[in-house]
Amino acid sequence: MSADTHASATSHGHADHGHGHHDEAHSHGSYRSYLTGFILSVILTAIPFWLVMEGVIENKTVTAIVITAFAVVQIVVHMIYFLHMTGKSEGGWSIMALGFTLIVVVIAISGSLWVMYHLNTNMMPTHDMSIRR
Repeated sequence: MSADTHASATSHGHADHGHGHHDEAHSHGSYRSYLTGFILSVILTAIPFWLVMEGVIENKTVTAIVITAFAVVQIVVHMIYFLHMTGKSEGGWSIMALGFTLIVVVIAISGSLWVMYHLNTNMMPTHDMSIRR
């Protein structure tokens, strides 16, 4: 292989084997995307903090649901802007790994809550304070 053929077959010191490592789908983010993610994260943290500290919503259950919704949105922001997870990245494997992780977490949390609830209901002794011995 001549020097001219080798020079045209290489890019940035290595051969391009058609993997396209430098395309937009594999970018590691720009300053603007990191700044956008940071600003969204600060906003999604400040709003629930304000809701709790000022007592904007009187019902504690509704407040907890709203804070949980903000937390889920913030998780999505982190996955997109900081972990660079999209449907195209790594051929969809990162999304599949995320789905599997979510299934395992839901099973672990729901199973733990179910066990704790039934232990509390079935194992705690009940005391009737009206009966004197």
